[in-house]
Amino acid sequence: MCITLSLSSKPCIGVCNGSLQLPKSMVTTAQTEVITAPKRPNTFPGLTKQGISDIDLRVQEVVRRQSWTNSLVREVNCRKSRFEPMFIDDAYEKCRNICAEYAKTFYLGTLLMTKERQKAIWAIYVWCRRTDELVDGPNAEYMSPAVLERWEERLQDIFEGRPYDMLDAALSDTVFNFPLDIKPFRDMIEGMRMDTRKSRYESFQELYLYCYYVAGTVGLMTVPVMGIAPESSVSAYTIYNAALYLGIGNQLTNILRDVGEDALRGRVYLPQDELAQFGLTDKDVFSRKVTEAWRDFMKEQIIRARSFFNLAEEGASQLDKDSRWPVWSSLILYRKILDAIEDNDYDNLTKRAYVGRTKKLLTLPLAYTRALSKPSLYLR
Repeated sequence: MCITLSLSSKPCIGVCNGSLQLPKSMVTTAQTEVITAPKRPNTFPGLTKQGISDIDLRVQEVVRRQSWTNSLVREVNCRKSRFEPMFIDDAYEKCRNICAEYAKTFYLGTLLMTKERQKAIWAIYVWCRRTDELVDGPNAEYMSPAVLERWEERLQDIFEGRPYDMLDAALSDTVFNFPLDIKPFRDMIEGMRMDTRKSRYESFQELYLYCYYVAGTVGLMTVPVMGIAPESSVSAYTIYNAALYLGIGNQLTNILRDVGEDALRGRVYLPQDELAQFGLTDKDVFSRKVTEAWRDFMKEQIIRARSFFNLAEEGASQLDKDSRWPVWSSLILYRKILDAIEDNDYDNLTKRAYVGRTKKLLTLPLAYTRALSKPSLYLR
């Protein structure tokens, strides 16, 4: 689902003439901090070959189509935007305000990006948030298959230049300016459908597919906007996969953070077969009692989530240098959520792990330092 982060409304960061300035003391602190994830192998069975192939084919298709759009369509189709400049500027400003309010850490990370990329990322964020709120928002009680059908029709209209409202117009303009393919957006809507009809996942293969739909798709949407560093020597496919893995890792972290809250709604986003391996069932989740079996189970779940963040690093530093900061911010912050679960002695049944404002703020200079690294430094 969409990332919703909070941060102090008065961070010690300045923006002057379009440049973001960090206090030297914060940068020094960041340079001395090293983030490493355990290299222990995952003890759970992985995805089946077919499960991997299904996602692999989706990524290949998106890479092919977005690359094709970039190389051919934008050269042939030299239209001007159909929106009045003042109208579309207001539309993007609304998107900026929403992003700044609900995803403060991520928003600050976008401030080093070019203006066009900033606006595009804000527009994509807002669309994803609105899509998520159809299922999890204040009006979720009115959710029905017809609502998602209509939302998908609106998506098609957006891509064809017929926005329904101002926020849709911002995404429509973004589609005009960047080589975005509609498939990841449609797949996210499919993830919302899955959420309305499914509250249990028998295996990690099933959960992985869900995570792709609701979060991995965000990575595929944003790579064309972020851009790939000219000096990058790896394939676009590798970078798209890394973006996918960051989305998967973020969603797995959300799931682990929200186990207790989801249980109150009768939902268990944990692989049933893996619960059984530790002698656990849904009843143990609903009992909200932290046992040694639960701790052992959670330790392995956290290891797997971290492994996806390790894989995501392979792409974070391959992006255009002006786009790396928000990606590194997200990667580092979500790792810290996993740390917070451990600090709570794996009690995510009665406690919600969170990263305090000071720690969130400190992720920014650390992410900034990592974003300055040359693409080759973090490849394995």
